Amino acid sequence: MTTLSCKVTSVDAITDTVYRVRLVPEAAFSFRAGQYLMVVMDERDKRPFSMASTPSEQEFIELHIGASELNLYAMAVMDRILQDREILVDIPHGDAWLREEDDRPLILIAGGTGFSYVRSILLTALARNPDRDITIYWGGREDKHLYDLPELEALALKHPKLRVEPVVEQPHDEWRGRSGTVLTAVMQDFETLSGHDIYIAGRFEMAKIARDLFCNERDAREDRLFGDAFSFL
Repeated sequence: MTTLSCKVTSVDAITDTVYRVRLVPEAAFSFRAGQYLMVVMDERDKRPFSMASTPSEQEFIELHIGASELNLYAMAVMDRILQDREILVDIPHGDAWLREEDDRPLILIAGGTGFSYVRSILLTALARNPDRDITIYWGGREDKHLYDLPELEALALKHPKLRVEPVVEQPHDEWRGRSGTVLTAVMQDFETLSGHDIYIAGRFEMAKIARDLFCNERDAREDRLFGDAFSFL
């Protein structure tokens, strides 16, 4: 791992609680798609955030930070970013990075800002093999929480084997996607998961339920099931 000072080059409020932050590290860096960095608040306080950018994008690092008065842990990081316009990060961390030794079909599952984790994996996998069979499930309480859905839909138009499944828990009358939970959607769509690599980013309880369901009821291989920094700790 390397500790780097990063300049904050942009902060965009994507929704009322999600910020897209771009950092430019002071020196060269490397990571694998699906790894995360630690924002250094002080020597004993380091906070994990998945990287939404890809390893090939060496000009910057992109983070998607969900921060509000209900999430003071992340809000303190945003306050530091907005006030100092510079932060220290430890990079890289995590073992749930994209395995590239074969081209097994991929299932990517994200809840909320867990999309940052699967975005890096998705873009890296498509760059390596544009024809890979990939299904991405992205869930949120409301459709506004699926903040980069237009980007995903544009990618799906370019890649016929990329299937995008947005899922919201509280749909409005005009919502045309799926409702409920991402795990229910996956279980409805696949009779077996034995031939898939699965990457999950979401709350710990969601990831634990997913592992139990997929392995016990859909024959998923546990050694091909990966979870981001917040899932399988």
